[in-house]
Amino acid sequence: MGSVPSADGVKRTRRDQILDAAAELFARHGFHGVGIDDIGAAVGISGPALYRHFKSKDAMLGEMLTSISERLLEGGLARVEESADAASALQALVRWHVDFALDDPALITVQMRNLANLTDPDRRRVRALQRRYVEVWVSTLQETVPVDEPTARAAAHAVFGLINSTPHSAHLDREQMAALLSRMALASLTTAGVLAVTTAV
Repeated sequence: MGSVPSADGVKRTRRDQILDAAAELFARHGFHGVGIDDIGAAVGISGPALYRHFKSKDAMLGEMLTSISERLLEGGLARVEESADAASALQALVRWHVDFALDDPALITVQMRNLANLTDPDRRRVRALQRRYVEVWVSTLQETVPVDEPTARAAAHAVFGLINSTPHSAHLDREQMAALLSRMALASLTTAGVLAVTTAV
């Protein structure tokens, strides 16, 4: 099957198109509220024709959530590697996650709601990738502000919750929302360090 260019010029395969459509439907109606025929109709093919690309709806969800987790991890590692220092790396991580959430709100929604719907092997794979992504944040935060590991981990998860809420709270235009979320996230992370020092004193 050939590929088609997307609006940004990146080649999209038929599998990519199916996953994009499935993500939108899963986000809107829930995993169990979407049938194979619904996904097929969204990409202009019959439901049974989807089985040429995915063996099941479960396999589709597994590939979708694994891909999200891989993209977040790879993007996070790349931004830390490219940064001149820990403070710059933390800012880059925040902007990376903000951009991902704003540009792929359906994927963020599916990720938040559907971990329990994965098969056991896919769930273990996704959780392992997510843990590695969290560790990137934890180590970067600890290099930036004086905070212990449990606090850094809690702060990272809290900031994920803030940023991942954007499918329900994006009331500004794209750039304004990105700037607001980045400021709020960085302020929260910095405050975590201040509070840790104050508590210790």
